[in-house]
Amino acid sequence: MEKLYSVKVTASGGRNGHVKSDDGVIDMDVRMPKGLGGEGGEFANPESLFGAAYSACYDGALNLVARMAKHKIESKTTAQVSIGKESDGGLAIAVQLDIEVKGVEREVAQKLIQEAHQVCPYSKATRNNVEVILNLI
Repeated sequence: MEKLYSVKVTASGGRNGHVKSDDGVIDMDVRMPKGLGGEGGEFANPESLFGAAYSACYDGALNLVARMAKHKIESKTTAQVSIGKESDGGLAIAVQLDIEVKGVEREVAQKLIQEAHQVCPYSKATRNNVEVILNLI
């Protein structure tokens, strides 16, 4: 891979700690969500940060494939990230991307969301390892 961009983010304290990027853009406490036994509250957690990153990246890929196909669209992608137990007792994540596409017919939108899933680096990284559902709304 030819690197085009890199960012360094450091976590300390795990799920009840702090994350900070080397450029200072991300500099926040993270906490264990209530659903995993934490106190909850208005804090980010690894799943919310992953959801933000995946939805932004996927929506960018969707707009890229639409432009390449000469379609003018408006889109919004919402990532629902879940964490749960697997049959072996370990934990895994699953993602549902709820994708809104305006400006094209539904069957064109369906084709574009599938193409974006092939292009998006987060989709590539999760392929064959994380359940990802594409839901055109």
